[in-house]
Amino acid sequence: MIETVDLTKEFGDFTAVRDVCLNVPEGEVLALLGPNGAGKTTTVRMLGSILKPTRGYARIAGYDTEKDSRQVRRLIGLLTEFPGLYLRMKGIDYLRFFGELQSMPRDLIRSRSEELLRRFQLWDAHNKQVGQYSKGMKQKLTLVRAMLHDPQVLFLDEPTSAMDPHSAKLVRDAIADLRRERRTIVLCTHNLAEAEQLADRIAIVSYGQVIAQGLTTDLKKQLLGDPIMEIRLAEPLNGLVDKLQDRVNVVSHGCDWVRYSVPNPDEFNPWLITELARHEVPVITLSEVPRSLEEVYLRIVETGSATPERPPTTIDAEV
Repeated sequence: MIETVDLTKEFGDFTAVRDVCLNVPEGEVLALLGPNGAGKTTTVRMLGSILKPTRGYARIAGYDTEKDSRQVRRLIGLLTEFPGLYLRMKGIDYLRFFGELQSMPRDLIRSRSEELLRRFQLWDAHNKQVGQYSKGMKQKLTLVRAMLHDPQVLFLDEPTSAMDPHSAKLVRDAIADLRRERRTIVLCTHNLAEAEQLADRIAIVSYGQVIAQGLTTDLKKQLLGDPIMEIRLAEPLNGLVDKLQDRVNVVSHGCDWVRYSVPNPDEFNPWLITELARHEVPVITLSEVPRSLEEVYLRIVETGSATPERPPTTIDAEV
């Protein structure tokens, strides 16, 4: 649904985006991550047919973003980080205006506007001027505008910024619903927990280049090493650590718990539970120790690479 090949944008002597290659299938959510100034917004503007690439190309559903810009703009919904708002317009008139720009029938504009305004709890303010909206309400209104014509592809730049937790959850739920409806979404966000919750895969941008991309689970394993497991018993360990050290890397332990890393937990953990049950050792829990996307992101941005520089099963595994 989204394809870029060597996508590059130069502003004079400054290269904002360099040789970006992405391929986003239909129905997938891609989180585009990176520090401020990394080139995320410039990339999205090229994908949205707002900026022309200096070289390379981008296609949306097979349409070239430069040669077929009119078709691309009908296929996409775009929420920019700093959306333009006509503050003297009433909310409902603002949506009507943009619906007409998309050549939507008036009846459809009315029905979609009411449906989405109610969904994001803005209907009570639909006859108020946009200038009277709070910052969070304005953000939700621009998201409604992006979704109004039921686009196949959505580009969302910081969609939950300035929102209270309840409003942010409404937006996250809407994104999850769109994914289930096979919409394709590129999500730019600094909220890494949100990216981990919503995205199928991530791409990390630094100094205008994609320095890592892939499934979150794959990047975690690649950079942070084997999964860390924790087992807690209802009695003292009684030599369990010594027995485990012959088979796994013991990371840390207490009087009744131990954490270890193992490359094949699907095979090892059932064996361990069976052995403990055979010796009548009561197990309270056996679970994987969560490792966040933030750890992966910081490692990649700090090193500039998705390739680990050293074995990640000692210091990295300590929690």
